[in-house]
Amino acid sequence: MIGRLRGRLEYRGSDHILIDVQGVGYIVHCSDRTLAALPGPGEAVSLFTDLLVREDLMQLFGFPSLMEKEWHRLLMSVQGVGAKASLAILGALGADGVGRAIALGDWKSVTVAKGIGPKTAQRVVLDLKDKAPDVMAMAGARTRNIPEPVPEADVIEPVPSVAPGPGTAVGQTDISAQADALSALSNLGYAPADAAAAVAEAAGAMPGAHEADLIRAALKLLAPKG
Repeated sequence: MIGRLRGRLEYRGSDHILIDVQGVGYIVHCSDRTLAALPGPGEAVSLFTDLLVREDLMQLFGFPSLMEKEWHRLLMSVQGVGAKASLAILGALGADGVGRAIALGDWKSVTVAKGIGPKTAQRVVLDLKDKAPDVMAMAGARTRNIPEPVPEADVIEPVPSVAPGPGTAVGQTDISAQADALSALSNLGYAPADAAAAVAEAAGAMPGAHEADLIRAALKLLAPKG
C-alpha cells in the first residue's frame, strides 16, 4: 500500500497531478480544493495517498492531511459514493467542512458537491454521523504530537482547559482530551460557553474518557431537545 508520496510536481491536469519520486512518476488524483492549494510544476510536494485497486484499474488519490484521507475512506464506504463523488464532496467542503456537516446532521451542505443529490447526502450523514467524532479527534492528536516552534521572545499564553466535574481527578491526558474536544466543538460553530459546559459535563460523567468519546457525548448534550 502506498500511503504517502513526497517528490517534485511535474504535471498538473484537470483532476490529477504527476509526482516524480526519485525518477518514478506517480499519477495522483486530487480534489479541486487540493489541486488549487498545490505549488506549481517543479516545486516539492507531499501528499498522503490512498490506493484503489480493482480488477481492471489501479488509482492513487492524494490528500493534504490524514484527516482528509480518512474522510475519503469513510465516504467511499457509503452506498452510492465512489471515488469521484468522495473527491467532489471533499473538494466542495474540505475535511473540516465534511466533519462539521456530518456531526451536525447538515445533509444540505453536502448537496453543494457536484453530482451529490439529497438522497445520497442524507445517506452520507446518516451512515457516518457516529464516526465523525473519531475523525475529528485525529486533528487534535496530530496537533499534540507535532508542536509548532515558538520564538523565545514570544510570550506564551496558557491554554484554557475545561473545568472538571465535581469530585473528578483530572490528569494531563484528561486535560488535553477536554481541550481538544472543546476545540473540535468550537470548529463546529458552537458558542465557547455552551461547548465548554457540555465538555465539562461529559468529562464529569466519564473520567479519563478519550477525546472522541467526549466529543460524542458533548454533541448529544448540545443536540436540540424535544
